[in-house]
Amino acid sequence: MKLIDPIVQFHAELQKIRRDIHAHPELGYEEVRTAEVVAQKLTEWGIPVVRGLGVTGVVGIIRHGDSPRAIGLRADMDALPMPELNTFPHASKNEGKMHACGHDGHTAMLLGAAHYLSQHRNFDGTVYVIFQPAEEGGRGAERMIQDGLFEKYPMDAVFGMHNWPGIPAGHFGVTPGPQMASSNEFEVTVKGKGSHAAQPHKAIDPVMTAVQIAQSWQTIVSRNANPNDPAVVSITQIHTGSATNVIPDIATMIGTVRTFSTPVLDMIERRMREIAEHTAAAFDATVDFRFSRNYPPLINHEKETAFAVEVLTEQFGADHVDARTEPTMGAEDFAFMLQHKPGCYVFLGNGDGGHRDHGHGLGPCNLHNPSYDFNDDLLPIGATYWVRLAEKFLQAK
Repeated sequence: MKLIDPIVQFHAELQKIRRDIHAHPELGYEEVRTAEVVAQKLTEWGIPVVRGLGVTGVVGIIRHGDSPRAIGLRADMDALPMPELNTFPHASKNEGKMHACGHDGHTAMLLGAAHYLSQHRNFDGTVYVIFQPAEEGGRGAERMIQDGLFEKYPMDAVFGMHNWPGIPAGHFGVTPGPQMASSNEFEVTVKGKGSHAAQPHKAIDPVMTAVQIAQSWQTIVSRNANPNDPAVVSITQIHTGSATNVIPDIATMIGTVRTFSTPVLDMIERRMREIAEHTAAAFDATVDFRFSRNYPPLINHEKETAFAVEVLTEQFGADHVDARTEPTMGAEDFAFMLQHKPGCYVFLGNGDGGHRDHGHGLGPCNLHNPSYDFNDDLLPIGATYWVRLAEKFLQAK
């Protein structure tokens, strides 16, 4: 593993930044303090800064030479609306908010790369360091794009990175094509007619109708989808009724659908609607069917993925790079950027939690877990990857 020595020497400062951000988590589009920390550091290092893209987004512009080529490197900044169980000194000071997904580490790693690039500039072209808000359900990437990210700051490709618990610390995982799934939500309200539970013949039972719909939906993946096209239909909430002796008027089901392709998603949404409407009709009930498409599937581009793997292999060794990592049904709004620009998204192993300081919670070090903490040993590793990726992409003449 060939780490860049000046970045290694800067490790203590990056850890200080990371832990400060961790201690002051902010939710999507509320990252005012975090954005200020980022902007101040970039300015301190002589990097021009643009603010306000995507409400609280920050873009640093690092130029050298006269090449028109440009690369974008993206990190997310927002935290999650959840309590933290850790009690170490850098635990969240904002009640009900926590950096449980490592965006604090992503931000610090990209700042580490920006610091080095601003001092050495061993490239010809422009590096845009993109600090994005509202990844956790807020579609912050899409908002930055709508605000003109790629029009105002043209770039040839854009790259992203996420820490991944379970992969050994310092190892990387990536795959061409789909790497993360689309994220979609549904809410279906079955409308019947209430009655005394002892007189079910006078009712149109929305509960039994909902049960039949739920059972039938589970056949969509097993009987309508090609087995080679992974998909998930999960009902995660059912709300109905208020008393043991009352058949209610309505029953509501809520859940999520995940796919790696839009055609499969189109089919699932269509079949869910058809099954819900026709099943309800068979029971003399009606349905209100709502389906929301949140994040598209994250699809890595072949050429840029091969390039990223080449850089990773050269820098960290083939034994630290899984170039065919297993895709996940989790979702990421970096997918929006990859719809507009070629690029690649990689996983950086966060280990198994053994890195956590005394005072961590009793739970596992998984993403979105109240006992999670980012592995600070990754800071120079991620920053080194960003630097070598940018330098090789914008090869100096």
